[in-house]
Amino acid sequence: MPYIASDSPEIQRPISTTFILVSVLVALFLNGLPWEGIWLMLRPDFVAVVMLHWCTHKPLRVGIGLSWMVGILADVADASLFGQHALAYTLLAFGGAVLHHRLKMFDLRRQTTQVFGIFVLTYVVYALVHWQVNGYVVWAYFLGCLTSTLLWAPLSIMFQALRQMRADNKGQ
Repeated sequence: MPYIASDSPEIQRPISTTFILVSVLVALFLNGLPWEGIWLMLRPDFVAVVMLHWCTHKPLRVGIGLSWMVGILADVADASLFGQHALAYTLLAFGGAVLHHRLKMFDLRRQTTQVFGIFVLTYVVYALVHWQVNGYVVWAYFLGCLTSTLLWAPLSIMFQALRQMRADNKGQ
């Protein structure tokens, strides 16, 4: 897949705030689905993937503040320790905003390897909070880091296709 964001022959079209908010709300909904057993361990953090995508592609519109607010919503929706997701998503947004030029210059395969490090940092925050509260770490939850990383490529392709489709439909 030769998808390179900066090599696109056309100018990037603006993204509506509604599109960004709807994608975040859908990700919150997907995180809230009733996963259990091994699927709970393999569940990707949909919100983290979507927030990282928007922080790398639109860092001036989606940043640390919005990531913190979405993290608070995720904490309430997940009934987890208040601030756990907010802290993790804030660090994720910081990594995405700082590395957005670097990530956009790579093709999708190389982006995925770069994004893996950011997701590892996010899951380390979850593990540290769990360790501080419960006294132990559930190492199997790090499998979600791998599935979140694997979700990066299809989600990026889907968002790019939706942006292109919206741009193509607007001209008609």
